[in-house]
Amino acid sequence: MIYMRAACPALFFRYRVTTAKKNDLKDRLARYRQIKISVIGRKSGKTISVPVWFVLDGEKLYLLPVQGSHTQWYKNVLKNPSIRIDARSAEAGLQAIPVTDAKAVKSVMEKFREKYGAKDVKRYYSKFDVADVVELVQSTAC
Repeated sequence: MIYMRAACPALFFRYRVTTAKKNDLKDRLARYRQIKISVIGRKSGKTISVPVWFVLDGEKLYLLPVQGSHTQWYKNVLKNPSIRIDARSAEAGLQAIPVTDAKAVKSVMEKFREKYGAKDVKRYYSKFDVADVVELVQSTAC
């Protein structure tokens, strides 16, 4: 089984998938610039899907909400931590635990600048007070 868990400090996501599915997901995350996440609306209770940028760095996946803690999907995750990521049909269900450590957010922001360019990060991101860090870890437990 595969578990995704965050390095400290970070968000914590955990899911169980087969190794083949994990490898397919990692392969797609390594090739693409955008994924779709689905969250449960905090007021409506409906599933809401939004495209997001991300950074995959080794076994870690980083998410940075565009408007920081004011981002709607982030607010929804605070209410209901269940999310689903979709990297062009390679999908995984996750549980999120948000954090606000300033040093961790700055590190994630720098990774986004490296991948997408400082100009685009400045253009599209307006607040840098939260970030999600997810670690892909193989486990024989379970």
